[in-house]
Amino acid sequence: MATATRRGALAVVVAILLIALGAGAGFAVGDALGIRSEAAEVLEPRTGTPAPVAAPVAPPEFASVDAPDTERMGVALDALREAGASVDPVSPGPTLSVTAGTGDAADDTYLLTGAPAALRIEAVSEAGAVRGVYDLAAQVRAGRDIAEHLGVEMRSRLPLRMADLGAVGVASDPAQWRPGTDYSHASRAFADVLRPEAPYVDEDALAAAYDDFETFLRRSLADGFTAIAFPGFVEFVTFDDAPVYADGDRHRQRALALREAFGRMWERADELGVDVYLRTDMLALTDPLEAYLTERFGSLETTSPEFWDVYGRGLDELYAAEPALDGVLVRIGEAGDVYDVEGWDAYSKLAVTDADSVRAMLTALTAQAEASGREVIFRSWSVGVGAVGDMHTDADSYREVLDGIDSPALIVSTKYTLGDFYSWLPLNDTLLEGTQRRIVEFQSRREFENFGAFPNDLGPEYQEALQTLLAGNDRIEGVWVWTQDGGPWRAGPMSLHLKVGEWQFAQLNTQLALALARDPDADVAEVTQDWAREFFSTDPVTVEAITAAMALSREPIAQGMYIEPFARQRVLAIGLEPPPMMWLFEWDILTGDSAVLDVLYTLVKDDAEAAMQGGADAVTTAERMRDLVAATDPSTWRSPHAREAFVETLDYEVDTLRVLGAYRAVILAQGEWHDTLDPAAHTAWTQARDAFTALTAAHADRYDGDVQHPPLNLTAAELGIERTDRDLVMAWLARILLALAVAWVVIGMLSARTRLVGRPGAAAARAAWLAATRPWRARESTLGMLPLDRWLLLLVPGALLVATRAVQTSFLGWVHLAVVFGAWLVFVCVVRLILWRRSPWPVIAAVGGVVVLRCILTLAALSFTGPGGYWFAFWTDPVRRTAYIAVAFALFVWVFVAAGWALAAQVGARRATGTVLAGVGAGLALPAAIVGLVGLERALTAWNDQLGLLPWGLSRILGITVYLDIPAWTAWAAAGLGAGILAVGLALASSLRVRLRA
Repeated sequence: MATATRRGALAVVVAILLIALGAGAGFAVGDALGIRSEAAEVLEPRTGTPAPVAAPVAPPEFASVDAPDTERMGVALDALREAGASVDPVSPGPTLSVTAGTGDAADDTYLLTGAPAALRIEAVSEAGAVRGVYDLAAQVRAGRDIAEHLGVEMRSRLPLRMADLGAVGVASDPAQWRPGTDYSHASRAFADVLRPEAPYVDEDALAAAYDDFETFLRRSLADGFTAIAFPGFVEFVTFDDAPVYADGDRHRQRALALREAFGRMWERADELGVDVYLRTDMLALTDPLEAYLTERFGSLETTSPEFWDVYGRGLDELYAAEPALDGVLVRIGEAGDVYDVEGWDAYSKLAVTDADSVRAMLTALTAQAEASGREVIFRSWSVGVGAVGDMHTDADSYREVLDGIDSPALIVSTKYTLGDFYSWLPLNDTLLEGTQRRIVEFQSRREFENFGAFPNDLGPEYQEALQTLLAGNDRIEGVWVWTQDGGPWRAGPMSLHLKVGEWQFAQLNTQLALALARDPDADVAEVTQDWAREFFSTDPVTVEAITAAMALSREPIAQGMYIEPFARQRVLAIGLEPPPMMWLFEWDILTGDSAVLDVLYTLVKDDAEAAMQGGADAVTTAERMRDLVAATDPSTWRSPHAREAFVETLDYEVDTLRVLGAYRAVILAQGEWHDTLDPAAHTAWTQARDAFTALTAAHADRYDGDVQHPPLNLTAAELGIERTDRDLVMAWLARILLALAVAWVVIGMLSARTRLVGRPGAAAARAAWLAATRPWRARESTLGMLPLDRWLLLLVPGALLVATRAVQTSFLGWVHLAVVFGAWLVFVCVVRLILWRRSPWPVIAAVGGVVVLRCILTLAALSFTGPGGYWFAFWTDPVRRTAYIAVAFALFVWVFVAAGWALAAQVGARRATGTVLAGVGAGLALPAAIVGLVGLERALTAWNDQLGLLPWGLSRILGITVYLDIPAWTAWAAAGLGAGILAVGLALASSLRVRLRA
């Protein structure tokens, strides 16, 4: 009796200890999730005020032009002639003379003097002279008086105005956009030019690409750009100063061929006064380069100065061969497969992920730039990857990485928002930090706001941002405006800068950013009016309608594509800062995962009415915009197609916003049901689901196959609705299983004291209960059992485990079920093999009994509103989450404690420990090895797609493992750990097998 009492007391102590450890695990999980929010001071989306519209001024036909005879000036004069080519000019027109001084070659200041009939551009350098001509061309395109700025010195506030490469070299093939599921960030520019084998370049395709580049370059100069970022770097380097490539290696020959091909473009840009920066991710690699670096340094040792000297010497070689290049633009925050081009072995890796690596890289590259008279533009952009993941958004991290790196050759480039290019974000205060030269990044084709396919006049926001930043940091000297780039190229509407689609909407934001870079106090409403005249109509009534519509354009975006009460919060989770548009994660993917939608509901539930009204208001405003444009006279437009396309775009926006409005009703009703358990909320969800389904069916029917107006990607949302649709059924199944499981336990508890013990199965239930709660009695509890009871002892827990996991995953998660059940099966089989001829029933009773208790816990959590309610509590209720994890952890570990205790009566404590460890090790090693063979990213993607816990889009963007910073070798590490535990267990249990054989 005393022994039983001691064992019972010990069991209670162990249970308390396990619950305490479980509570600790619960707190650790909560800390790792780190889900919290705080109000943010955001850039308020602002509705513009249209400028008064005057009648257009007819373009003049210059009587004579006297200007320097240079290629650069000739191209500017071409722009002036072409500006008025579509309208009959006024004749006779004024004369124009242009003089260029010998001052600072980069200074584009000029003064327009003379008289309206005899204009004179006086500039300190050729840069100012050509700028003056381009400005006259802009006045002509906008239908304005070319003498408007007579007597005004025109000086640019920010001299460095850099563009991306637009859509140069990108094929406008609708077939590449039609599937709508290509989320690659690779532009595939020059894909027709590049060849995998010698001579590596298709000359006919190169000639077409050169013409493409010339068109882009001329438009960029006319818009006011002074520099371009040209993709590539490692592809153009032979690394002859280091034995990277063997004699005859195709990489070397290809680099020379590509340099010769693209060098003509760089030289042309230089000839026209445009700086060229090679744009690259770091680490930029080829297979032989990675092999060389690994062999020489033992790994990709990015903290080593000698490591970066390899890249520095590569730049020395490239600048010597191509003097038209002005520097390199480096990004470290994104890299990998999503940016790589299939079949092309120049690629990138995320390897510069800590402050020491960044500082080593910048120290080496800026030293090289200073010595060669070039510049390094370093992007502070990062996406939460590695130790420098918040450098872009956290001033302390920015200082940690960059303080003390004050090379005059270094320019730091940063997005103007505190995050990515979303609305409802604060101004990026890291742009006020540091002593480095700075430039500000703007995206014209807003990737997260339907890739710029909707009208979206950002003028007021751009102006507020630039004026604030310039007032706080006099080291800002430029902007980088993305005319096309950012995000996936072939998901969403097909729109290519200067080529196809409604690229004019993005062009407006380009012109706004450039106008403000030159003059932060520019009238942005007039810039929008000039844009409307250039691309759509010169008729005052039509221009007034267009500019009125554009002035309204921010509200449908800010209210319809965002849920304002959520967007105004700064949300943090799993060490990252999710964006304000998480329900569209990302781009065109309407998410259906529980993590996002449950947290979103929790943050907006107190403002649910306002959240719904925002969606309705967005639709109303978009309809008003459409009505304004549709009411214009078609004959006043530059072309019937332009008006038709504009109206179709607004129809598309209205339809899309209606779908989004219906989905927010689904989200809020779903969250309310899980939160309150109110049947009326479930009824509201059912009605919202039906309305949403009807709208999406019409949306897909209308826009499927339309590459310029593609439907939203609804896969994730539909998966989420399918799961929620099953929640009520799953809740009832959980209740039934819970009742059966509790009945099994109650029978086991009572059978020893009642006549139940003689009933079929009662002995098995009794044995399971005793072995689970008093495992030292497991052996005695199974003595004399009938075959039926023994099979029930195995089948009841096994069937309950499978059924519980099936209900927990809504019968949709076979990956989860296979891993969980497979691991338990391996555990049981290994233990059975080690025991060999000894009875397995005591340990089966102990393990099965605890498994039933563990399933009861899960079923209880599922019984309220099904798996959706289970995960709702996990994401949103720290108290319930911690309590659940504490008990679940304790029961999970108790399985193995009970198994060992039950075995100890048969084989002794040491051998029992070894047997359990062997089973645990094998149960961990085999599934982990299978996951390793399949690939961790692939396995996590399949698992998440079926359970819908994290955004479906994660694996389509950077990948779950990259986004959550999970090393690719994690599965193999788990398999190795399992193998080690298995080995230890077998060693401890081996004497048992030896004795049995004897």
